[in-house]
Amino acid sequence: MNDPAARTAERPVMFPDPAPLAAHQPRRPMWSCRACPQPWPCASARLHLKGRYDSDPVGLSIRMAAEMAEAMKDLYRLNPDDAPGPRVMFDRFLVWPPFKRPAIPTADL
Repeated sequence: MNDPAARTAERPVMFPDPAPLAAHQPRRPMWSCRACPQPWPCASARLHLKGRYDSDPVGLSIRMAAEMAEAMKDLYRLNPDDAPGPRVMFDRFLVWPPFKRPAIPTADL
């Protein structure tokens, strides 16, 4: 089945035009988005990452923690006196990924 239209009909495409989303990658060492002037991860990158890690929220959190560590190294090396603080970096990289609560509250254990 080499017909692209037939393949699209078989499975829905979450991101119909992947080219713009693929452009939303970090520009290092400044950690701004390559496609828009926002700090990375921008809204489009977050949407793309949420779709890519839809079935693996823990994997997304681990990846974003690693990205945050790299961003902190780069940004603090570039400008140690004016780099974003730890709370800003935490909010930027780790607050937005989906978090699934356990079925049983931990206080009841």
